[in-house]
Amino acid sequence: MRTFVAINLPAEVREAIYDDTAHLRAATDAVRWVAAASLHATLKFIGELSDVAVDDVRRALEGVASAHAPVSVATTQLGAFPNFRRPRVVWVGMTGEAELRALARDVDASLAPLGVARDARPFQAHLTLGRVKGDLSPANATGLSDAAAVAPPRRTFVVRTIDLMKSELGRGGSRYSVLAAVPLHARGT
Repeated sequence: MRTFVAINLPAEVREAIYDDTAHLRAATDAVRWVAAASLHATLKFIGELSDVAVDDVRRALEGVASAHAPVSVATTQLGAFPNFRRPRVVWVGMTGEAELRALARDVDASLAPLGVARDARPFQAHLTLGRVKGDLSPANATGLSDAAAVAPPRRTFVVRTIDLMKSELGRGGSRYSVLAAVPLHARGT
């Protein structure tokens, strides 16, 4: 099964972020927008994982979670990877970058002994809002950039778990389900 480690948001926060970014979706149809129910922050993409390995990954995540306290975060500005001139991914940023980067680094390190390849790129805290379908025309890129200049309201939430997720491709895109929700609880907190 196809898997990844994520930070999931409370449903009301996902819905609010989705509503807050309606102006982006109205700016272009050249982006495959993420449904509200699928908004999350990926800490680590794992890829194919056997049913047997799920318990090993869960145990590794429990070790990581015991060293990390819950993290208060807020959404920030809108952005694009690599930029709005040639966007591939449209996102909203998140505060708590140092804590989330440390969490992602420890998740990455904990899964390496299980044969999961280490990440080559450093973690950047963000929620993917959409992926550009192909080459974006200059007019569409400008329209998207102009729409992104309108900052959405800050939405706050507390990251209390790291979740091992299963991704299933289906009609209308990927469906995600939680295989294991591991509570953050640094010893002494």
